[in-house]
Amino acid sequence: MGIVASQSFKNIIFTYLGFLIGAINTLFLYTKFLSDSDYGLVGYILSLAHVIMPLMAFGAHNTLVKFYTSYKTRVSLHSFLTLVLLLPLVMAIPLSFICYSCYDVIANALSKTNPIVKHYLWHGIITAIALAYFEVFFAWVKVHMKTVFGNFMKEVFHRVGAMLLLVLLYFELLNVEQFIFSLVIVYVIRMLVMCAYAFSVKPPVIIFKHLSNKVNVLKYAFLMIIAGSIASVLLEVDKVMLGYYIPIKQIAYYNVAVFVTAVIAVPQRSMHQILLPLSAKYLNEKDFDALGNLYKRSALNLFIVSGLIFLLIIGNINELYHLIAEEYRVGIFTVLVIGATKLYDAYLGSNNAILFNSDYYRIVLLLGVFLTVLMVVLNVIFIPVIGINGAALATFLAVFTYNTIKLVFVYKKFKIHPFSSNILKIAVLILLSIVLFYFWEFSFHPIINIALKSILITSLFVFVVYKFNFSEDISFQIKKYLRIK
Repeated sequence: MGIVASQSFKNIIFTYLGFLIGAINTLFLYTKFLSDSDYGLVGYILSLAHVIMPLMAFGAHNTLVKFYTSYKTRVSLHSFLTLVLLLPLVMAIPLSFICYSCYDVIANALSKTNPIVKHYLWHGIITAIALAYFEVFFAWVKVHMKTVFGNFMKEVFHRVGAMLLLVLLYFELLNVEQFIFSLVIVYVIRMLVMCAYAFSVKPPVIIFKHLSNKVNVLKYAFLMIIAGSIASVLLEVDKVMLGYYIPIKQIAYYNVAVFVTAVIAVPQRSMHQILLPLSAKYLNEKDFDALGNLYKRSALNLFIVSGLIFLLIIGNINELYHLIAEEYRVGIFTVLVIGATKLYDAYLGSNNAILFNSDYYRIVLLLGVFLTVLMVVLNVIFIPVIGINGAALATFLAVFTYNTIKLVFVYKKFKIHPFSSNILKIAVLILLSIVLFYFWEFSFHPIINIALKSILITSLFVFVVYKFNFSEDISFQIKKYLRIK
């Protein structure tokens, strides 16, 4: 876990820096400088881009991670990398042509409830292409175990860009239309910077030679489109469907709630960058003991860290909503439900990295297709009845089902699981802490309340985790940074 701990810690720092900037943007700048409808429109465009990004990427980023270590000669490796660079064009070019040819039909379908969406379809398409190639270039450096700069670009760069654009909007140097266009350009620039860094790590050599397992590579890439689409649907389709069923301004309320809970996923996202290539390496080498050890330790460490973040959010949620406009308080239930979903995600540890780099990914993808349909159906049922809370409930039910199946599947095929007695102890600690802190409020200003409760929650949680040594890795980090002998 040495390289995992080292790069994960640096990634967590950059990721939380990104979320701090994102929190300022989401909770204060967007809500103050944009109308609810305009903010909802921005959220809709970005969600649409993330939903169609897996199609644009053609699974190239996942394919690069899985097969990179399997090529041993220079010619075969560069032939493979050439293929990876070209794969996204296979979908991006025809999809863009279809969008150009059928723009009115597609735009009218998407803008049935909110006509303003009709004029911004291309913004979503271009952003999706930028997102797709960014992931390819990020994967290019992941396989060399260099994830820190890529994570900085992924988590911080575009949020700083958005902040600067919001300031320009505030001083009326940009109007709303120019702001949205400039935001798309930020994503394009981010892709180009990542490209330059990736090629500095390993310059591309364009070689069109026969690839021995080309069929397997293309099959995997195609199936990764489904996998990526499943992940994007589970994360973003609720916002797109909200735009179809309810006034677009309510997407702004939902965005705030989802952003608050997204902080819970930061440790998982940070560790996942290094878990992917490591899991692929252990699978390619058939080192299942190391794979199982990585699985269990990553699950425990992520559950502890994400559990603390979940506690901080739940314990301070009422005070947090006192700091923003009153109408946004409708999202508190969404925070609770989506937060619990993110915590279950954390418990999976390296589960996704194992599945998508193993030979069983086809079966999992078929299950994922079913669950994607389930997600859409649940949104259709719940959103018209209870609005944004319905979207949250649909997400929880779908993800809970999906994660449970993945846990069982990995156990059946590899005879490994993430459960330990310490996981159960941490779960009990989280539940007891929620009971203790959720209803406990000071009579001070919300910011002071948040600071006081956060100190109390963190101190108690960290003390218990360290005192009972629930995780050797986390105890070591506590000793290291607090200089405890």
